[in-house]
Amino acid sequence: MRPSILIGALVSAVSISASYNLPPRDHDNYDYHVLHLDSSSTPADLAKHFGFRYDGPLGPLDDHHIFRAAKQNNDIVEDSIQELRRRRRRKRGVDLEPHILDSILLNQKQKLSKRLVKRGLIPRSNIRARADDANEDIIKERAEVAKSLSIADPIFNEQWHLYNTGQPGHDLNVTGVWLQGITGKGATVCIIDDGLDMFSRDLQPNYFGEGSYDFNDQVDEPKPRLSDDQHGTRCAGEVAAAKNDVCGVGVAYDSKVSGVRILSKAISDVDEALSVVYEYQKNDIYSCSWGPPDDGRTMEAPGILIQRAMVKAVREGRQGNGTIYVFAAGNGAASEDNCNFDGYTNSIYSVTVGAIDMFNKHPYYSEKCSAQLVVTYSSGSTDAIHTTDVGVNKCTKTHGGTSAAGPLAAGVYALLLSVRPDLSWRDIQWLTVMTAVPFYEEPSDWQDTKLGKKFSHQFGYGKLDTWAIVEAAKTWKNVKPQAWSFSPWIHVKTEIPQGDQGLHSTFEVTKEGLKKSNLERLEHVTVTMNVEHTRRGDLSVELRSPTGLVSHLATTRKWDEAPRGYVDWTFMSVVHWGEDGIGNWTVIVKDTVANQNKGTFTDWKLKLWGEAIDASAARPLPMPDEHDDDNHDSPATTTAHVSTGSVSVPTNTADLGDPASHPTRPAIAKPTDGSDPTATIPSQSPATSTSTSPPNGDTTQTPPPKSDHDHLLPSIFPTFGVSKSTQIWIYGSLSIILIFITSLLTYFFMQRRKRARNMRDEYQFEMVDAEDDEEAPLAGGGVGGKGGKKKKGGRRGGELYDAFAGESDEDLFSEEGDDVGDREREREGARYRDDDEGGSEEDRDEKLVVR
Repeated sequence: MRPSILIGALVSAVSISASYNLPPRDHDNYDYHVLHLDSSSTPADLAKHFGFRYDGPLGPLDDHHIFRAAKQNNDIVEDSIQELRRRRRRKRGVDLEPHILDSILLNQKQKLSKRLVKRGLIPRSNIRARADDANEDIIKERAEVAKSLSIADPIFNEQWHLYNTGQPGHDLNVTGVWLQGITGKGATVCIIDDGLDMFSRDLQPNYFGEGSYDFNDQVDEPKPRLSDDQHGTRCAGEVAAAKNDVCGVGVAYDSKVSGVRILSKAISDVDEALSVVYEYQKNDIYSCSWGPPDDGRTMEAPGILIQRAMVKAVREGRQGNGTIYVFAAGNGAASEDNCNFDGYTNSIYSVTVGAIDMFNKHPYYSEKCSAQLVVTYSSGSTDAIHTTDVGVNKCTKTHGGTSAAGPLAAGVYALLLSVRPDLSWRDIQWLTVMTAVPFYEEPSDWQDTKLGKKFSHQFGYGKLDTWAIVEAAKTWKNVKPQAWSFSPWIHVKTEIPQGDQGLHSTFEVTKEGLKKSNLERLEHVTVTMNVEHTRRGDLSVELRSPTGLVSHLATTRKWDEAPRGYVDWTFMSVVHWGEDGIGNWTVIVKDTVANQNKGTFTDWKLKLWGEAIDASAARPLPMPDEHDDDNHDSPATTTAHVSTGSVSVPTNTADLGDPASHPTRPAIAKPTDGSDPTATIPSQSPATSTSTSPPNGDTTQTPPPKSDHDHLLPSIFPTFGVSKSTQIWIYGSLSIILIFITSLLTYFFMQRRKRARNMRDEYQFEMVDAEDDEEAPLAGGGVGGKGGKKKKGGRRGGELYDAFAGESDEDLFSEEGDDVGDREREREGARYRDDDEGGSEEDRDEKLVVR
């Protein structure tokens, strides 16, 4: 790279770093690389080394940089790193100088991938609740409320989700909050979607341009540009449509609303990562009504750059209180989809919102899962959501799906922040759990939780009640900082029986272990696991806590034909909110659909997240790393005891320790500020068990059998620390391998002997008739011969034999005979050399083989 270009890039980088306003990306003509660098190198060093152009830092992500390069089919950065590793392997044991490539902690070549799908839905029916179903007194009350608040918007009376006169109480219960003057002032909601019509008269008064950007067309205004770019505008109207004479009003009609456009074209991970943290000190809440396809077969999580961006925002956004992410649960229920197969909705940093209709019924589309925190209103058996549409004065009455439920929750949280801007992202989730209202209009799987609340996989903790959550927020005491505690990897490696029994593996969490991790009470529980299977849709997974609460982490999916199971996939549950976590946690993997497809439960890891015991000892949330789930066989793992009887748990158990106690396989990378002391790895194996029968509450804890009884062969043979049946397999396999190697060596030896014998057979001797004994000369003349013709058919062996014709034994052994023999041998040697030099390549190769 020319110095002038490099200097210009660096100068531009200085101005870019302040605003994160990167140059537009041109994927048609350039490749883009994101490099995470350590402090030993600078972007300029790497740009010079590869001949790249430095575009600037990746938003607020520390030490992450974007480089532009000429288009290549391969990843030249990764190729260079691999080549350096190969060179070092070849020079193993030799001191090698540090290389500039050592400073690259992460390399990601960007590619365009349109994988995000809007979760809007055209309602099956637009039939509104009939007017004669409404109570006249309720209608009058609504009119009085509207008059008190000076609401004259023409479709306000149609916004049943704000004030339901047909089914009293089946709404957000928000008008009482408005009457207190709480209308969202001071809070900003960012709609990450397909654009926002800032020229709509319904949105223009509250539009926040500073927090807006179009990542699809890389311009400042996220204006809808395609024919189907209505989704984001409709979501924005639910949150912040102003009081006027256009359509209706938003839940927080005095809040600010911004727009970030990402759903209208294919985008890269760079753009998606930037979108979820765009102006994260000015945008308080991000409403995301999108995700991977809700087709019942997709299993997808955000990439490492997006994950890091979200962690950065919850750590530092809103001046340290943490950015709030609201995600729609998904519309794939009819396809048996589950929001735990979506890495956005099963993130601990997201408030996952499902839908109910105006009768508090579960709509056919709204997904259920253990990660769903709450539900609120949307389309269903009758009416949909009435809100703003694209156009100066345009409205819609057909907004639906979980896309419509999510923004309503975001609007409620804007009201919360206008009262308590100091609430953390976790306070918002706590308040949601504590104030959500369960309902029983239809059967569901409601469970009583440790907090005295009820949870349903279909409805979370219930429906959002605006009045209840705002009133609770007024006197809410902020929770202490977050703490976490991870188990080692628990090895199961057992085939899953088909049917409802399932395969059970249990891990015991002790009070001492949680104290060591500074964890007081639980909020989120995640399970990362590996299950091999020839048809993923046949699997289901349960998690049972020490209190007996059940999380359905995964359910069967009829359309999921993937010939693999779960590969380092993390499921999440909010079912166990408020538990202390002490006791046996059991994962049950079921091969629910009995057919020819089979699978194996490989391993799993339990991760507990919650409130710290000691706030002063809390650590910053560490950044996720792409290698968090590597090294399954590290010393800090444990192998589950496999049995076909009842669940048994060894009495010698290890504490559920801090990730620092497992340094060879951190589940999340540790902070690098040196403030985290390294804990000691427990000397005992953590308690695990695996069983094909359901666990019971009074499982007997029995110690593992003594090692003396584990020997299959005499004690001089090792047991490898496994059962007798496994030893049979190991020693049987070794015997087969030994027999095979012996047979192979015998075969090669016999072939070598056969080839050598064939070579000797080529040197044949031809017998000379007695009558010719005196006359037979050496071919070509020689000592003892008088010249003559060479016998036909004679070969080298025959010539040697004839060379001694006419010589007596005395002659042969006399001094003169010795001289004659020496001369003949010299001549014969010359003849051999001539043959070697003049022979064919095949002959020469044959001689080499014989040697």
